[in-house]
Amino acid sequence: MTGPSEARHIVNFITGNANKLREVKEILEPAIQVESQALDLLEIQGTLEEVTLDKCRRAADLTGGPVLVEDTSLCFNALGGLPGPYIKWFMTSIGHEGLNNLLAAYPDKSAKAVCTFGYSAGPGHAPILFQGITDGKIVPTRGPATFGWDAIFECGGQTYAEMDKTEKNKVSHRGKALAKLQAWFAKEMTA
Repeated sequence: MTGPSEARHIVNFITGNANKLREVKEILEPAIQVESQALDLLEIQGTLEEVTLDKCRRAADLTGGPVLVEDTSLCFNALGGLPGPYIKWFMTSIGHEGLNNLLAAYPDKSAKAVCTFGYSAGPGHAPILFQGITDGKIVPTRGPATFGWDAIFECGGQTYAEMDKTEKNKVSHRGKALAKLQAWFAKEMTA
């Protein structure tokens, strides 16, 4: 039998992205057990928060239980925050070089990496958001181009792709958002 001091939270992370799943597990486990389920969720157009809230509600309804969803945005300051929550589609369409080309006419290459996690205890429960932001800049591809736009987002002199996993998880938008989630779960366990 598990006593109160041994109780752990379990989250059902809704993702089909193996890289995201790996990072979330590296950051949350063993304190929070991460299970995974891939669902093809319709994504609405809207703000970072609106997209995540809607995705979280849909996932909770489809699974019938507690879920954790994530939406990542890459916001170019020179473009008023675009591509923002549509970065996945931009990456698929134009890739690293195309993203750099979007900023070719602008001296400002600064950007924000934003990760928004939504947690819902299940259908009918309002999602709770946890957001992390990392400031950086867009640079020509450096490092392995194996995980989204990591090879063009520089923070602290290195692109995410050039950083070792532990260092990236300490400074990344995803790591910051998950730290807030961990703090929330820790508080819930003591309440």
